[in-house]
Amino acid sequence: MNDRLFRSILLTCAILMPLICGGMLFSLVTDAYDAFNHFGFLNFLTSSEWKFNSADERYGALPFITGTILTTLLALAMCIPFSLPVSLFVGEYFKGTRIASFLSTVVDLLAGIPSIIYGLWGFYALRPIVISLKISPEGSSIITASIVLAIMIIPYASSLSSEFIKMVPSDLKESAYSLGATRADVIRRIVFPVAGPGIFSSYILAIGRAIGETMTVTMLIGNTNNMPESLTSTGNSMASIIANQFGEAEGLRLSSLIAIGLILFIITAIINMIGKMMIKHARIS
Repeated sequence: MNDRLFRSILLTCAILMPLICGGMLFSLVTDAYDAFNHFGFLNFLTSSEWKFNSADERYGALPFITGTILTTLLALAMCIPFSLPVSLFVGEYFKGTRIASFLSTVVDLLAGIPSIIYGLWGFYALRPIVISLKISPEGSSIITASIVLAIMIIPYASSLSSEFIKMVPSDLKESAYSLGATRADVIRRIVFPVAGPGIFSSYILAIGRAIGETMTVTMLIGNTNNMPESLTSTGNSMASIIANQFGEAEGLRLSSLIAIGLILFIITAIINMIGKMMIKHARIS
């Protein structure tokens, strides 16, 4: 009887999760329908106008899609040179030592810090530095948000990557050492080829973490609805525009914000699916 009850609970939970996901998707599609129907799906994606005057409402998602892509890719570009050495330090060079354990604990701690804390730090510590270096006159810009995003995802990417590096069979590495290979040779010819798909998937999942970030980006990107002209200009991401305007939106404007949320949902889902597929491939290999 207890076993049947336990199995029933597990089955209920297993069925509930797809239902919740499907319900979210259905709700987003239903509420976004007015915006897509009024502007057209492709026109909504490619339009750079965002005017909410009652006499002439025009909404387009392109500036926010562009802002999201720029901040995410720039954050990833800054993340890789720092996270990969950390993952090699923990997973290969000092694997099993106290210093690796300590660093791993610090990395996990940084990964668990709420995003609002990163946003506050960026606003009060990094922003004045950006202004003093004349990178951006106002301090808030796409590059400022990207720097803090990169710092946020470095622990996430390095922690996942180090786990895949640790999974590389020791006998392969020992065989290479016995043939006279150096540590650099082993990393280049054994560790990276074997753990490569897993490391790649770590960065795919890190992109999924960064692309939907809200509070940090909202506090640092500048929150302007114009098409970004450069990395030093202000802008908005898909998440930040929703956070800024959802509370006061109604009618067609509200539907347009929900449509942006639907686009973000689909992009994030696709990225996470790619990451999961890469992780599965890495485990099979």
